Amino acid sequence: MTRLSPGTALRRAAGPLAAAGLLAVAPLAGAAVPAHAAGPPAATLGGPPETGLHPYPADGRPKASTIGITLDAPAAGSGEGSGFGGDLTLTFDLRGVAGVADVAFDGGAGPDCEITGTKAVCEDRRVRPGTRSVADLVVTAAAGSAAGDSGTITVSGEAEGAALAPFTTRVTVGGPDLVMEELPFRTELTPGDRQQAPITFANRGAGDADGVLLTLRYTRGLDIPQRYSNCRYSEGGPGLPDFGWTTALCSVEGVFEAGGTYTLATPLTIEATDRAYHDTFLYRVEEAGGARPARARSASGGGAVLTAVPVKAPTRRTAARNADPTPHDNQREADFRTENTADFAAYGGRVSGARGATVTARIGFRNEGPAWIGHIRSGEEVAVVDFTVPRGASVVGKPDRCRGVTAAGAYREDRTSPAPRYLCPTSAAVRDGEGLDLPFELRIDEVLIGAEGEVAVRGLHAGDPALPFDPAPANNTARLVLNAGGGGSAPGGTGGGAGGPSTPPASAPAPEESPSGAPGPSASTASGADATGAPGGSGSGDGLAATGSAAGPVAGAAAVALVTGLTLVAAARRRAGRHS
Repeated sequence: MTRLSPGTALRRAAGPLAAAGLLAVAPLAGAAVPAHAAGPPAATLGGPPETGLHPYPADGRPKASTIGITLDAPAAGSGEGSGFGGDLTLTFDLRGVAGVADVAFDGGAGPDCEITGTKAVCEDRRVRPGTRSVADLVVTAAAGSAAGDSGTITVSGEAEGAALAPFTTRVTVGGPDLVMEELPFRTELTPGDRQQAPITFANRGAGDADGVLLTLRYTRGLDIPQRYSNCRYSEGGPGLPDFGWTTALCSVEGVFEAGGTYTLATPLTIEATDRAYHDTFLYRVEEAGGARPARARSASGGGAVLTAVPVKAPTRRTAARNADPTPHDNQREADFRTENTADFAAYGGRVSGARGATVTARIGFRNEGPAWIGHIRSGEEVAVVDFTVPRGASVVGKPDRCRGVTAAGAYREDRTSPAPRYLCPTSAAVRDGEGLDLPFELRIDEVLIGAEGEVAVRGLHAGDPALPFDPAPANNTARLVLNAGGGGSAPGGTGGGAGGPSTPPASAPAPEESPSGAPGPSASTASGADATGAPGGSGSGDGLAATGSAAGPVAGAAAVALVTGLTLVAAARRRAGRHS
């Protein structure tokens, strides 16, 4: 299983290498590309708009900063993965940093590059579509440079089948270097546990920081009970909204001097709530300035003002200001495991229809809690709904997230004709009180009274179907019954055990389906609706209304009675014909 940091998971979910700004070590900026009515597709070069450098030391080797250059490349033509179809050449103009910075290239992180004087040329082959890193510059302050010295590096490019606009980034010597210290949290918890979080950071740079912006981000099972007037709070956030992130952006005023260490005047409190299971707390510091701190100051969370006080006196102070030279150490993350459970309850229902009619059946499951379940690190789906189609029916419409498999659950090459079984994965998180509502359109090919299909919510691998967080597996299965009639089976659980709910819960919102077939951005359970026949058909459903209406069973019985009545009338006419 590939492990991801929450920041990486957020970037992956938001789009190729897009971090939405808050968790990236440096914001990406790309030069605008003029629009063309015709011609090759445009590609965008990007990277951090500004990078700080450690001053050149009196002795020893200078510390390096890294500037990552990215390329957002469109697909050439209509073929997926076709790329540019040619070579890529990048040219770096280093004249702007002469005497300010020395530049080298990380040979293991990009194409072959050669520096000649104040010019560097990098060659790459067949760049594929999407956003990717194309070069990493290793930059150090030049000998003889002084704090405050600044210069620019301009990157231009040529590629067959693509137009590349140039990109410019600035480097500056000196300035603050904020470092977040890691806190020794207890990570094995039970619901209700609380512990203090005395956020502490240091300024190890050569310049002062004029105010800092603290980012506090925590998943659905955690809470920080305190609220502060200089913090802006938001729910959800970029990337993976199903994780239920809460984000607090706190603008802390003051001058945080070089060489000093600072902590919050009053420690925060981290609480594991009743819905905690696997959760993450992310805490980050950066120098205030620009749009983000201003936005944080404009909204109030109420309560006291969050402040930071020195715990170690500054050792030096300069007037140099610039971007943080080592932004990777501005952020820390803590993972918590809370002893808790979640109850995934499957539901099926009853649908009825005459031969040839199309009916809609809503099946799925609901997380009855108390815990939410999220695979924060791996981004892997939490569970899968395994639906076996009842005999006598064919699936003519399905949710995009569902794929057909063979009756044994194996891969099925044919994706156009109806399958006997469907697998529908959840997203990487299932909140408490939510789940999946899956509308399937079924064509009644043959009226078989009481034909049953199974609905099961299980682990991703059929060989290991158990859900490790669910201590009540008896309601992980339910049944979908076609044309149950008066003596059909109830649509609860499997034949021998207690069944799950036979109707979808009325209070949950409708799901968002992914048009690509991958899990969508949310996995909600919609309120149930009666299964109905297609226009002009005689099908009607029952057992799926969230209100528990009896209209469905009556309509289902009427449909069966209609078929039976027509058969009796036809038989009577044949007998009358023989006696006439």
